[in-house]
Amino acid sequence: MIQQAIAQVLSKIYDPLFSEHSYGFRPNRSAHDAVRKAQGYIKEGYRWVVDIDLEKFFDQVNHDRLMSTLAKRIHDKPLLKLIRKYLQSGVMIHGVVSSTEKGTPQGGPLSPLLSNIVLDELDKELEKRGHRFVRYADDCNIYVKSKRAGERTMASVQQFIERKLRLKVNMKKSAVARPWKRKFLGFSFTDSKEPNVRIAKESLKRMKKKIREITSRKMPYPMEYRIQKCG
Repeated sequence: MIQQAIAQVLSKIYDPLFSEHSYGFRPNRSAHDAVRKAQGYIKEGYRWVVDIDLEKFFDQVNHDRLMSTLAKRIHDKPLLKLIRKYLQSGVMIHGVVSSTEKGTPQGGPLSPLLSNIVLDELDKELEKRGHRFVRYADDCNIYVKSKRAGERTMASVQQFIERKLRLKVNMKKSAVARPWKRKFLGFSFTDSKEPNVRIAKESLKRMKKKIREITSRKMPYPMEYRIQKCG
């Protein structure tokens, strides 16, 4: 209840200030909106994507830096104290609660909003540079017109994220590639002048596997449950 109340207070302060390129965990915005925006950039000729993967993002958020950011707009000291207490409440590891010096507890109503506050600084930097981009939580795709431009962008944005935000870019999962060679929020695009959105192959495989499991005669699911799960 307390976390929900804090989230509502912070949302009223911060959501109006967030970038139009940010879609995750925000009212009246969805993953489908983010994918459609990405599709629009590809149609405009930005046919290379800088796909940035943030390594264990929710575990890496620096508490002191986040609290410093919050203190710029929130002058209610008891509220700031509550938020820090929430951040340091600890995580369960092998059945043991360990206190945390960085990271945000996942699953709570406050963590998604705090993640947007942290990454809003990245959004503002990308806007300042004039990039076409879409961010949904810690999934960030930047659209450019050439591979060379993408490689330059990847190098400079990685430097900003790691030096300024004190987060880590997972270079094994990040890439500069054609959008139809990558997946974004479970979707990909067709390689055509007018790119269409399609379900990514990996997502389709998982979906088919789930349907097979639910509809299997070996599983004792009632018909109502099967229909509901298959949508």
